[in-house]
Order: sequence, then structure tokens, then C-alpha cells
Amino acid sequence: MNIIPLRIALAQTNMTVGDLDGNTQKILSYMQQAHAAGAHLVCFPELALTGYPPEDLLLKPGFITANLRKLDEIVQASQDMPGTTAIVGFVDRDHDIYNAAAVIYEGKLVGVYHKHYLPNYGVFDEYRYFSAGTTAPIFLLHDIHIGINICEDIWYPTGPLTQQAQAGAEVIININGSPFYQGRGVVREEMISTRAADNGVIIAYLNLVGGQDELVFDGGSTVFNEQGLLIARGKQFSEDLLMVDVDTASVFRSRLHDPRRRQERWRTTNQNVPEIIIDPRPLKIPDEHPALLAAPQRIEAKMPPLQEIYSALVLGTRDYVHKTGFKQVIIGLSGGIDSTLVAVIAADALGAENVFGISMPSGYSSDHSKSDAQLLADNLGIRYQTIAIEETFRTSLHMMEPILGAEDPGLAAENLQARIRGNILMTVSNRFGPLVLTTGNKSEMAVGYSTLYGDMAGGYAVLKDVLKTLVFALCRYRNTLGDKPVIPQTVIDKPPSAELRPDQKDVDSLPPYEELDPILEAYVEDDRSFEEMLAMGYQKATIERVLRLVDQSEYKRRQAPPGIKITPRAFGRDRRLPITNRYREGK
Repeated sequence: MNIIPLRIALAQTNMTVGDLDGNTQKILSYMQQAHAAGAHLVCFPELALTGYPPEDLLLKPGFITANLRKLDEIVQASQDMPGTTAIVGFVDRDHDIYNAAAVIYEGKLVGVYHKHYLPNYGVFDEYRYFSAGTTAPIFLLHDIHIGINICEDIWYPTGPLTQQAQAGAEVIININGSPFYQGRGVVREEMISTRAADNGVIIAYLNLVGGQDELVFDGGSTVFNEQGLLIARGKQFSEDLLMVDVDTASVFRSRLHDPRRRQERWRTTNQNVPEIIIDPRPLKIPDEHPALLAAPQRIEAKMPPLQEIYSALVLGTRDYVHKTGFKQVIIGLSGGIDSTLVAVIAADALGAENVFGISMPSGYSSDHSKSDAQLLADNLGIRYQTIAIEETFRTSLHMMEPILGAEDPGLAAENLQARIRGNILMTVSNRFGPLVLTTGNKSEMAVGYSTLYGDMAGGYAVLKDVLKTLVFALCRYRNTLGDKPVIPQTVIDKPPSAELRPDQKDVDSLPPYEELDPILEAYVEDDRSFEEMLAMGYQKATIERVLRLVDQSEYKRRQAPPGIKITPRAFGRDRRLPITNRYREGK
């Protein structure tokens, strides 16, 4: 029975999709760090080599071949790290392709695991690309049996994890690309704790970190012991090398007192769970690492909800800008709460020197909105400029008189102002290169309270999945950070307004956001029926109005830029409804 702990290093890395060279170098760097720290096992996230999710890059044969060549480089480099086993997510090829984990030891590829359960819901589309694995090998390393599986595999209570545990695995390594949405981390940890306790096994759950298009991966890797108790947690929303020593002898002791697994072992066969030997020699403490038994365990504090969401928005913005090759961003600063929050997030993500705010007042813009925008820019230290649009707006109306007539064109005139502003931002972007960040929120996107080719024009929609009431909460949260508030209190206090006509307020066109947002949550995120929403206490006419606006705005949302997912049901990858569609809820 082993009495020396197994040292596991969970390399919670931020990879870039398609950057095979960069990802390979990062893997090798973390392997070297883990080896230097005396790790027996170093683990990398799901599809770490290719970046996750690679989507239709997987349909390119050259991409698959290139990923395998890079895996060979990693295998060869492992010769220089004796005694350290690496688990690396990659794309395997064997007649078809597989979402796979490579097990690498001292210059050899000693085994491969193929993911069994391929998610095909929400943001996932793995059946489009991969074949499913059929075996769940366990690996013998220093008298310890280790099971390896990938992401979705752990969510099934009778899946490969259970087979591996029943076949004798004391430790399970689960590598992940699990996207963030608020509250997901709590559900994850409850599930992992349950799997560990039910199977009497130590589970090391490694998650990816970083932004990829609309997705943010939050890290927060964890280790639970065989009793389902948390013994280690990594950082959230940043790279981390989480080192943890696990006592596998305690697994044996625990199992002696648990007869349940003895009743289930007949279900597992050697054919389903083959054993692969990495290194059968018992663990020993090398002279150069005399403190192996005394390594401290680290449990990072879990972020509260608003901090999680804000961190996700900052990380998603930073990675989208940098990974797409941009260095700076430009934002239309109206003095309203949405553009204010986007500017603050951008400054936190990229540095104030890389954020350019442009105020574009019209004759309807209030003095306090212009002064609020200036004060915010001063507080953040961002570059700021004013380009008034009133003359351009009036000239454009005069130019359009032969078609629109001399009467007030109403909504068309409001949208014209938004399109002039969008044109200005895109022109500056075209000339100097910064990416335009749009400022619309989820409430507006849901009901179409936005202008195509106007405020929707841009490269990235930071608040696309953030309801208006949450925008206010995030602003209040951000003002609690640092030495002093950066968001003017007047921005938070004043009633929301597009300021596209005299004395305009959002409530002139929409229900109050405190009423609108819960209906949107019920309809968009929870798919509640008309009758259920009535039972929640909302007025029939209000529900009908909101649902009609949501349904008829689908064509607008299809033309919106990508944005950061922070809820279980974001527009775009999560919620996919036909534009041409005559079904209406409640009819």
C-alpha cells in the first residue's frame, strides 16, 4: 500500500484556438514547471493542443495532421522530464477523429483515452465532429491506478468514471473545457463531490481558462477526496498551476468500509477497462525534493456572483481583442449607463491607454450626459474626443426630404442619429484600427430596442448577455473596487434614455426594466409558457407585448456581433430560433 502522496499538477491554461505552436510551447513550459516542482503527474485541459472549441477547423485534414505532429514534439520533449507523466488534450485520428487525452511518459505515448459522451446541446456541437470512445482504460503509475476521462464523461453517474473506479482506480483525472455562466461553478462542485463520494475515489477536475469568441472558461479547477470533501481549488478567470498532494492510501482504507462497490464490480470487464502500465515502481521521495510530504494544499476562495460576472466580462473582452489581433478599442460614450460599463470593462481588460471614447452628441443630448461622459473618461484616464452630429443629422434629413417628406420622420429620424454615430465609429476604426465595442445590453437586444447599422454596428458586444437590471448592479459593484468610484453616481441614478428625441425615456417604449427583465428571463432563458408567465403575476397585455417584440426581433439579433455568454441561455449559440417563423407563444 502506497504511503507517499501522489503529487498532481493541474495546469489551468489559457489556450488560443488554432495556435498550435503557441499552445505547444505553453504546454511544454508548464510541464517543465511541474517537473521542477516534483509533480508525478501534470494535466492539461480538454483539447489543450488545438484550443477549445476548434469547431470547423476539425474538418480540415491538415489541421488534424498538424496537431498530431505537435503532440509528437511534446512526447519527444518529455524525455527531459523523467518521472513526470503528462496528460494532454488533443485530437486523435484512427479512421475517424476523437476528442482525446494523451498519456505521455519519458519520451513515450503510453496510452490514449477517447471521450465517450459527446455533448450536443447549448453551445456544444461535438457530434458534428467526433466519434465516441468505447473503452475506459486505467493507468498504473507507481502502484496507483489512475482513471482519465474528459469533461462530459463525468456528468453521467454510470459513465466511464464509475467503470474506472470499480476496476480499481484510486484517482480520476477529468480534463475540461467547461464554459462559464453564472452559477455553473456551484453545480459543478456539487456534482464532482457526489461522484467522488459515490465511487470512493479522488477526483482532480481540471478546467480551461480564457475567452474564445462568445465563450469564457472560468478555470476554478478542483480536487475532491474520496469522501467528497474539497481539498484544493485553483484561481478563477486566470491561469494557474494548482499543485496538490493526494493520499491514495486513504482511498483503500475508505473502500474497506464500503461494501457497495463489491456488489458492482461484476459490471466491469477488462475489455471495457483495460490496464495500461506507465511505471509500476512504488513512489519514493527523490533527494532533490525532500519536502514532498509537506506540500501545502491551496483552496482559493470562490468569487461571489457579481465578481464572477464582472471577471468573465473583463476576461472575455481581453481575450477576444488580443486573440483576434487587435490592440485597442473604440467606444461611443453617450454618458448612459451601458456605454459607461463597457468603457470601464474595456479599461480594466486592456488598460486605459488602449481605450478611445468618442462622444457624439446631437441636439437632443442633455448637458448632464455630455458632462458624465467627460467625467468618466477623466476618471478612467482614457483618450476622449467629441464629434457633434447635429449638423450632419440635419443635413441628412434635408437630403432625405424628397423621399421622407418635410414632416417629422419619427422613428426613422431617431435611427438615423444612431446610424450616423455607427458610421463615425466604423470610420475611425477603419482609419486607425481599433475594434469597435458595441454597448447594447441583453434587454435591448431581446426586444429590438436597438438600431441595425447604428448602435449595433461593431466588432464585439460586451453586454450582449447582460440584462439591464444587471448592468446597474455591475456598475454599483465596480464602484466598490479601488480607492474611489470611477462611475459617476449621476450615471447610475438617472432614468435610462436613448436621447434621440426631446425628453425621451426608455419607459416610453418599454415596460420598466424591473418588470421587463424577469419576463425576458422567463421567456428567453427558461422557455416558460404564456400561462406560466401569467401565473407569475404579470399583466396579460405586458406579456403579449414583450413576447411580440422578442419574436419579431430575431432578424436583428442574427446581425449583431458576437458577445460574452454569462447566462445559461445566451442569444446566438445557445438560443437558435428560425427567423421565418409563425409560431407565437399563447396563440
